Amino acid sequence: MLRSETLNDPDRRTRALAGLRAYQDAPRLRRAPAPEAIARDGRVSLRDYGGAGRAVVVVPSLINPPFVLDLAPDTSLLRWLAGQGLRVLLVDWGTPTPDDRAMELGDHAQAVARLCATLDEPPLLVGYCLGGTIALATAAFVPVAGIALIATPWRFDGFGDAGRAAIADMWTAAQPTAERLGLLPMELLQSMFWQIDPARTVEKFVQFADLDSAGPAGQAFVALEDWANGGAPLPYAAGRELFDDLFDADLPGRGRWGVGGRVVSPRPPVPMVEFVAENDRIVPAASAIGLPDQRMVPAGHVGMIVGRRGRSVLWEPLAHWLSAVPHSRERPNP
Repeated sequence: MLRSETLNDPDRRTRALAGLRAYQDAPRLRRAPAPEAIARDGRVSLRDYGGAGRAVVVVPSLINPPFVLDLAPDTSLLRWLAGQGLRVLLVDWGTPTPDDRAMELGDHAQAVARLCATLDEPPLLVGYCLGGTIALATAAFVPVAGIALIATPWRFDGFGDAGRAAIADMWTAAQPTAERLGLLPMELLQSMFWQIDPARTVEKFVQFADLDSAGPAGQAFVALEDWANGGAPLPYAAGRELFDDLFDADLPGRGRWGVGGRVVSPRPPVPMVEFVAENDRIVPAASAIGLPDQRMVPAGHVGMIVGRRGRSVLWEPLAHWLSAVPHSRERPNP
């Protein structure tokens, strides 16, 4: 990819490689340890970020680790929400093994539902990216008080014909290896993401070559890039479902995505809001559900979470919405 993107610009190639080396050698600040788990369902757990208020269960994507939501002391959506009169609980997917190869997306949703059922009252769900898609499936199995979606794909035809064709080609190449492993490694997923915008992938390392890797801007880049390059693999069945049933067949968008014998509704009868990033290169705005309460956010997929304007354009409106949802009188199923 680097060769093709810099074929006629050897100086840019040199700078990109220098930026890559600087990233590899950059110092790393120690991250705050993850809070203790208050409940477990197999490898999936619920981690308590504190706060004295109603329960908010945050469902992260299966792709990349969840710590983008708790990136640094001053860029932690989770810890900030915990200071806004809410009790914040994060779903931690754990690390699957080949023994989990048959675990589909719906199995993940049902694990979250069982964790939610351990709480004293129906929680509010907040889903980020694919975590929002899973949160909607969770609501089919356990009472919830409301659902807030952030950069959540649902209408997968919104990725466009060319984008879906490229994703299909990459899955065709990766599928035999993933099937043999019983897992879809993050390295394969990350290579797919690089191909979405190869010029931008190269350019960010060109730009990093000019930064002080130990300075604030350099450390912010390193933390975010470590997140983007990290993460546990996906169980094979979840990967197959993601690429065959969601991206290729668009079963959610066509109202045909079934989980545990139930068709998942994009509009369960609870308060809902969706925050859609205007400049999202990963989950296009056209793939959102299109809820009546849709908030367009002037940011990108990751910038809305950790960018300089994240607090004003997403964090504060999200906290306000969560705090305004009335309490449900219905208790979770045992």
